[in-house]
Amino acid sequence: MRTALIDRRDFLRAAGAGFAAAMAPHAWADTLAADAVFATAFVKRDGSFGAAVLSEAGKILHTVDLTDRGHDVTFDPVSKRSVVFARQPGTFAVVFDHAGRDKPSTIASIAGRHFFGHGVFSSDGALLYATENDFDNAAGVVGVYDAKAKFNRIGEFPTYGVGPHELLLLGDGRTLAIANGGIETHPDYGRAELNIATMKPSYTLVDRLTGDLIEKHELPPALRQLSIRHMDRDQAGTVWFGCQYRGPATDRPALVGRAMRGKELELLEMPQDVLAGFRNYIGSVAANAAMGTVAVTSPEGNSLAVLDAASGRVVATRSLVEVCGLAPDGAGFMATTGAGEIVGGAGGTRSEPDYVWDNHMLRIGATA
Repeated sequence: MRTALIDRRDFLRAAGAGFAAAMAPHAWADTLAADAVFATAFVKRDGSFGAAVLSEAGKILHTVDLTDRGHDVTFDPVSKRSVVFARQPGTFAVVFDHAGRDKPSTIASIAGRHFFGHGVFSSDGALLYATENDFDNAAGVVGVYDAKAKFNRIGEFPTYGVGPHELLLLGDGRTLAIANGGIETHPDYGRAELNIATMKPSYTLVDRLTGDLIEKHELPPALRQLSIRHMDRDQAGTVWFGCQYRGPATDRPALVGRAMRGKELELLEMPQDVLAGFRNYIGSVAANAAMGTVAVTSPEGNSLAVLDAASGRVVATRSLVEVCGLAPDGAGFMATTGAGEIVGGAGGTRSEPDYVWDNHMLRIGATA
């Protein structure tokens, strides 16, 4: 039985046995033996919404009701609380205990703002940061919430771009990496994209304590319709990002890139068959720090690809219908699909036909 989406044998064939041999024996054992749960949003076939906590075998441990569609989940290992954010242009986020012991509570966005589906806690768990839309001014902001005072909103600062989506807290515990998709939206027009002809996607680094801009990187003018959306950080601290292209469908721009502090953004070349399989849309990005790999998914192209983080080379691919949710698991990755499948993990492939799994998945370690 396969124990992960890309298992140990597949990876060794693709990346070379020297990679695993270089790992300390205890590190390899810990990688394969790790126990975890996973959190993800869903839509049920009856039209209801929620977030689910899954075991490594893909079993649903418990669920949390949502009033509308969710998007991504973040976790605070200090308080052991998770937060699921509404999908853009949603105005709620729900705080819940992944073990199901405490009653969920709701965070409401303030007037003139809505959530973009992503957030992250500070290292000490004291503050929650969420990407938001100042929609009347077509400006991205990061809302700041006091996690120790019922998540009261205590301030905001700019993302220095339009249409911010995912944000990450970097290893220094102070710098936020923000993907500004560059797309203007307004809740009066639903999810309509209002500035495709003039969009300017960017990647910014912002000091979470002062709100000051540290770095800003824009894509070249020829790639102004390449919206930077989702990110993850690998074992070396490099930020990997995935894009969604709003230009002609026949174009084949690079969709995956990496960012290193003090350097320009790097877009990766890929084999044309792999790139074409994404259909100009990357839905999720996840890094497996223990294995030195990064995976990306495309629900539009029913495809998943795994890259070696050191070289950027594609080492494995897989076709899965409407695959999007993605998280590291053991020697590989667990993935979820819009067809209700949970692929990888200790249970191989498991199907929950009543569930349409949403875009993202979060791994919560066993020690949490």
